[in-house]
Amino acid sequence: MSEKAAPARLAVRKTYKLFIGGAFPRSESGRSYVVTDAKGRFVANASRASRKDARDAVAAARKAFPGWSGRTAYNRGQILYRVAEMLEGRRDQFAAELRDAGRGKAQAGAEVDAAVDRWVWYAGWADKIAAVAGSVNPVSGPFFNFSTPEPTGVVAVVAPDSPLLGLVSVVAPAIVSGNTAVVVASEPAPLPAITLAEVLATSDLPAGVINILTGRRAELAPWLADHMDVNAIDLTGAAPEDVPDLESRAAGNLKRVLRPEGGEDWSAEPGTGRMTAFLETKTVWHPMGV
Repeated sequence: MSEKAAPARLAVRKTYKLFIGGAFPRSESGRSYVVTDAKGRFVANASRASRKDARDAVAAARKAFPGWSGRTAYNRGQILYRVAEMLEGRRDQFAAELRDAGRGKAQAGAEVDAAVDRWVWYAGWADKIAAVAGSVNPVSGPFFNFSTPEPTGVVAVVAPDSPLLGLVSVVAPAIVSGNTAVVVASEPAPLPAITLAEVLATSDLPAGVINILTGRRAELAPWLADHMDVNAIDLTGAAPEDVPDLESRAAGNLKRVLRPEGGEDWSAEPGTGRMTAFLETKTVWHPMGV
């Protein structure tokens, strides 16, 4: 007798949540949208964040800022390195999600490796950027004059559609110097960002340092550009036609704005520009001893 065929399993259609304040809440709007692979097949549902979710994320980032910016640079570097270790441990999952986004098998693996390396690269800069961006200034008089960089505060990041390497390349430089971040993930390929959130939630990164929203960039970016408790905004992933309006909104509280360059090669050496874009310089005069 032939064995009976096993009954087909019912597909479990997962709806991924947001990442705010170290937790995974549902969108207060109750909305979600369908995420498909490169061939248009269903992969999962992702939460569609609202204006209220964006406000909650900013509040979480503001709450986390004093503690994160007050840590030693060496400690921040250790924490970023731990994130890289954990990302490496979920390499296969990230690679599978990148294949869903249209990467070939070899390309997906190479991008995960590059993203891990990029985290390690920024971890190494944590206790060095102050030496590069700061200075001891020559003055005429019996004084020392020091210029030192300090984090600007809460940074809103509109992430590019390079869903892992590009994401890491805009988020890591924002937080390594002590800023906290509210990130709008890639709209068509949000799953690597959500998986990164799962890594962050189980790492040593304090709650609220990175908050990740999924949904419509055109809906979320204007509210973040308008928000008076956001100190800077990175528009790398914003549509070119939306950038002038977002810049105008950001001027309301004199936000620092990092404009998209277009055609970024995320595999290229990143340099220090994305770190220094969200630093402010404090200059201190100190009298010399006798």
